[in-house]
Amino acid sequence: QVQLVESGGGLVQAGGSLRLSCAASGSNFRIIAMGWYRQAPGNERELVAGITDGGRTNYADSVKGRFTISSDNAKNTVYLQMNSLNPEDTAVYYCNAAGRFSGSLQSNSFWGQGTQVTVSS
Repeated sequence: QVQLVESGGGLVQAGGSLRLSCAASGSNFRIIAMGWYRQAPGNERELVAGITDGGRTNYADSVKGRFTISSDNAKNTVYLQMNSLNPEDTAVYYCNAAGRFSGSLQSNSFWGQGTQVTVSS
């Protein structure tokens, strides 16, 4: 199995910044991509930003220019730098890792436990 441990959430005022971290651990699992998703009350979980093992990134339109995803492949860690936060960014943020176990062609996906981000106006 793969475990994802998130950190960095909290309460911030509008216009402020937060940095989320997610460290993946597990044996014989090759990570192909990692990403951040968020889910606000009453809403579906949505992709915020993703990054591949080759460094290719993608972002939701709502966060482009404000959020930056990065990774440290050697540490199996992904980061999400969030700037210019606004109340609409309030949600539980989840880390996701997708990849394959050694010797397997099946793709697997794992989720972190989530970290709350609250932006006050």
